[in-house]
Amino acid sequence: MALRGPALRHPMTTPRISVLIDTHNQERYIEQAIVSVLEQDFPAEEVEILVVDDGSTDRTPEIVGKFVPRVRYLRKENGGQASAFNACIAELHGDIVSFLDGDDWWAKEKLTAIAEAFERNPEIAAVGHGFYEVHDDKPPREMFVPARTCRLDLTSIDAARLADAGLTLLGTSRLSVRREILNRIGPVPLEVVFFDAPVFSFALALGGALILDRPLCYYRQHSQNLWAPLAMDPATQRRRFERLGFLLSYVPPRLAEFGVAADVIDAFVESPRVEFERAKLQFGEGGRWQVFRTESRRFRAQYERPSLGYVLFKWIVLSCALLLSPRRFYGLLDWYSRNNIKRIRNMIGRAQPKVPPASFHRVPVSPRDL
Repeated sequence: MALRGPALRHPMTTPRISVLIDTHNQERYIEQAIVSVLEQDFPAEEVEILVVDDGSTDRTPEIVGKFVPRVRYLRKENGGQASAFNACIAELHGDIVSFLDGDDWWAKEKLTAIAEAFERNPEIAAVGHGFYEVHDDKPPREMFVPARTCRLDLTSIDAARLADAGLTLLGTSRLSVRREILNRIGPVPLEVVFFDAPVFSFALALGGALILDRPLCYYRQHSQNLWAPLAMDPATQRRRFERLGFLLSYVPPRLAEFGVAADVIDAFVESPRVEFERAKLQFGEGGRWQVFRTESRRFRAQYERPSLGYVLFKWIVLSCALLLSPRRFYGLLDWYSRNNIKRIRNMIGRAQPKVPPASFHRVPVSPRDL
């Protein structure tokens, strides 16, 4: 795969942190992403910045060019985020690699915070953190943070469930990984499209991740967002379904290679497996009995110690799964979710979540909090 641009020159000194910014047709946002790295309160001489352009056809090359040579620029044929990761990871020289999507941006204290976290915790493989959620160019209205700084790993079944619940705090623009861990992980298959899921999963197996209780990133959702657009058409839903299916076939065997116990792997991937099975059913791949089995599995995976009223509620839901077609059943569940009918269910009975809801939570923000 051909790489073009002045970035092929190596830096004069070894940086402490390498920043990899991936972008594709993000001319509206890429400058803000780059500037947020250049304005970090971390020593500039200890940071190298590499922008990998995955075949943009808009003004992205022109905009990034304004920052050369402070920013190194690599341009490649379009092949997806995973291909950009594979092509460019060898061009990075820092002991720590921090990732940033070209449509997101960082708080100015991000690199200082993650550098200190790695220094204080030499055994950890990765660092993540909270984030502000931004819709297009509007001010942030919510942040997603852990209740307190915590560690995620795959050392037990309970730890695996907690890790699964906190994975969004290790998404691309929140993820920093030790270079030696990336060397052990190696290239990721192009079929995953987005590299972050296998990378953070394997980092959890190779030392775990520290999750900081601070929102150090602005995660932007917009209509062209590749992973979480504001609205998804059936074709986008199908692509997500196919990627999830590949991840479920690829990640568990590699976790086993890294020494993770089989029952811990099962606990870690239980939620995405249920999500995958639900998606299959909504795409017409299965009938009422498969819906019944999938929803029974979801109840067992997520809850324990149900009250009598909750057991009654569960069997009402499972009866609907047997009576309605999969499409109508999941349409009913979607309506239930959108209208917050959960408050009525809580009047009937409750069950204890296996992962406490307070472990990770959304917090409203106002302009004075930013």
